[in-house]
Amino acid sequence: MPGLQLFGRRWAIASDDLVFPGAFELLVRVIWWIGVLVLYSVHKGHFDCLGGALLQSYFIVLLVMLGAVICCMSSIVYISMQGTISNPGPRKCMPKLVYIRLALYIPEFAWAIMGAIWVSDNGVQCDKTVVHVILLTVIASWLIMLFTTIAIVIVFDPLGRKKALYYVRDEDHNLESSQSDQLLYNFKKTATRVWETRIRLLCCCIGNDNDNRVAFSSIAQLLTSYFADTDLVPSDIAAGLTLLHQEQDKVELSRDPDEVLSQSPSHPVRDDLEVELGKAAHYMQFAAAAYGWPLYVYSNPVTGLCKLCGECCQSRRAQHDIVGGDNLNCHFGSILQTTGLQYRDFIHISFHNRIYEIPFFVALDHKTEAILVAIRGTLSLEDVLTDLSADCENLHTDGVDGDCFSHKGICQAASYIYRRLINDGILNQAFTVAPEYKLVIVGHSLGAGAASVLAVQLRSSFPTLKCYAFSPPGGLFSKALADYSKNFIISIIVGKDLVPRLSLPNMEDLKNRILRMVVNCNRPKYQILLHGCWYEIFGGNPDDFPTELDGRNMASLTQPLLAEQTLLVQKSSSYNTLTDGSSPESPRYPHLYLPGKIIHITEDSRSGWLCFSDVKYNARWSKETAFSSIYISPRMITDHMPDIVLSALRSLCQERSGCGPCQTPPHVLRTNQDNDAAAGE
Repeated sequence: MPGLQLFGRRWAIASDDLVFPGAFELLVRVIWWIGVLVLYSVHKGHFDCLGGALLQSYFIVLLVMLGAVICCMSSIVYISMQGTISNPGPRKCMPKLVYIRLALYIPEFAWAIMGAIWVSDNGVQCDKTVVHVILLTVIASWLIMLFTTIAIVIVFDPLGRKKALYYVRDEDHNLESSQSDQLLYNFKKTATRVWETRIRLLCCCIGNDNDNRVAFSSIAQLLTSYFADTDLVPSDIAAGLTLLHQEQDKVELSRDPDEVLSQSPSHPVRDDLEVELGKAAHYMQFAAAAYGWPLYVYSNPVTGLCKLCGECCQSRRAQHDIVGGDNLNCHFGSILQTTGLQYRDFIHISFHNRIYEIPFFVALDHKTEAILVAIRGTLSLEDVLTDLSADCENLHTDGVDGDCFSHKGICQAASYIYRRLINDGILNQAFTVAPEYKLVIVGHSLGAGAASVLAVQLRSSFPTLKCYAFSPPGGLFSKALADYSKNFIISIIVGKDLVPRLSLPNMEDLKNRILRMVVNCNRPKYQILLHGCWYEIFGGNPDDFPTELDGRNMASLTQPLLAEQTLLVQKSSSYNTLTDGSSPESPRYPHLYLPGKIIHITEDSRSGWLCFSDVKYNARWSKETAFSSIYISPRMITDHMPDIVLSALRSLCQERSGCGPCQTPPHVLRTNQDNDAAAGE
C-alpha cells in the first residue's frame, strides 16, 4: 500500500511484495553464478579448442552479468524488507532499483541469443560438458525471462494509468465540483468496463445473450463500487486477513468459557430445538440430493461410482417429468440413492441451469407426509453469477409492514421456480396425488436462499408450509421480511461458515477492518505473511503483533491511502473508519438479514486428525446479530459444505435419544467420515 508506481502507472504489486520472489531469484542466481564460476575455473586452460575463445568470452560476460543481477536483487530484497505496509518511505528508491533490474534483462536477453547461436554452431569443437552447461544457462535465461513476463502480465492493473492520474499534489485537490464529478464518473465508467470485460472472459463458455449481459453489467457495477475506494494490492489483503484471523482468535481465547454467545430469538423450549434438529437432519438429505452425482461421488469416493452404474444409462424420460441435461441419468440415479425414494415418488425434476434459473425437484416424502421442493445450491458458473447479483430487489408481501426487499439474484431464481411450480401446474399435480400432505421447501447455500424467498412467495397460498434453509446466504431479507419469515423458516448454520455471514455491509465492514489492521500494524509485510502461513498450517498461539500507532504511522494517515473519492472530492467512508474507528454514518448498502429462526451448530470438541477426527457438536437457537461480521477461519469454507452440514446434524441426532426423524433410509448420502469408518471395517 500503495501500489508500485512504474512507467507512469500503478501496478497491482507493492514495493514490499518483492521479498519472496526476489529472494527466490537471488538464490537461483547465486547457485547459478557459483556453478558457472566453478566450471570456468576447472576448464580455464582448456579453451584452446576450435571456438573456445567465444565460449570463454561467454563465460566471462555471463559471470559479470550474473554478478550485476545478484547485486541488484540483493538491494531489491533488502529495500523491500524495510518499512511497513502503510509506511513505504524507506522503500522510496524501489522504482529506481526495479528500472535497473529491468534494464539488465536487455544484455541478458542479447547474451542468451548469442549463447544459443554459438552452442548450435557445429564449428565449435570443445569439451561437450562446457557446451552442455552453456546450453543449460541459455535455457535458464529464457525460462527466467518467460516467468518474468508472466509475472508482469499478472500484476498489470488495467486501471493503473487511470488511478495514477489521481495521485496529485495537495494544491491540486481543489478541483471544481463539476470537474471532480466528471473525473469520478469517467473512472467509474472505465472501472465498470474493465470488470465487465473480466467477467465476460471468465464466463465466455456460458453465452452472451441479453439476460447474461444484464447480469454481467450489474455485477461489474457492484465490484466497481466495492473496490474503487481502496488502494490495496492482493498481498495487502492477504496480510490483513492473516492479522484479522489472529486477532479474532485472540479475542475468542480470552473469552469467558461460560459466556453465552447467543440466546433464543424468542422463547422456544428445548424440545422445539430437538424436534427441529430431527426434521432438519431428515430434510438435509434432499437438499444434498439436489446437487446430483458430483456431491454423491465426492461423499462416496469408494463406492459412489459403482452404486450409480446400475442407475445410469437408463432412459426414464418417458416415466418421469425430467427437464434439462441428464443424458446418462447420473443425476437422477444419485438422487434416488441419496433420498431412498422410489421412481414413482418424483413429480418433477429439473436440471435446467442458467443465470437466475437453478435446478430443483419435487417429490413425495411419505415418511413425513410432505411434498418436498428441493432446490440445488451453487454448483456452476451460472450459479456463481446469480450469487454475485447482490443488489436489492423489491419483494412485495401482503401482511408485512415495512420495507420488503431481497437479494436480487436469489429473488429472480426463486421467481423462476415459482413460475414453474404454479404456472406449469407442478404443485397442483403433486397435491392431486397426495392432497393431505404438507408443503416443505428445502435447499442448501444458494438453494437455501431461493427456498426462503420461494416460501415467502407461496406462504399466502399454503399457510402451513415450512422451509428448512441450510447454510443460507446472509444478505437475503430486509428486517421486516426476516421477522415475518420466523413463523415458517428454520435456518441451520454450522460453525464458522462464511456464506451466512456474507452480505454487502459485512463485506464493507471486512474491508474497513482489513484497512485498519494493515495500517496499524508496524511489522513488515513479509514477517506478517511468514508467521501467518505458519499459524494457518501448524497452529500455535496467535502472534501479538504491535498495533499501536507510533508518530510515523499516525503521520502517514494524513496522506491519501485510498483512491477515487479520497483523492478527488472527499474522504471515503473507509478512510473515515481508519481515523476515528467509527462506522460510516450512511452505509452504501442496506442491511439484509438471514431468513427465519436460526439454529447454530458449533463444535464442542474435536479429536483425531483430518477425516479421521471425531467431532462433538452442540446446537442452540441464535440471533441474526451473531452473524453480523465475517469470521476468518480455515473452516469458514469447509463448514459450508453440504456433507459437513449433514454429518453435524446426524451426529447431533445420534447423541440425543428418541430422535425419530433422524433415522435415515438405507441408501442415503454418506459423509467422508462414514466412508472412512466403513473402509476401516
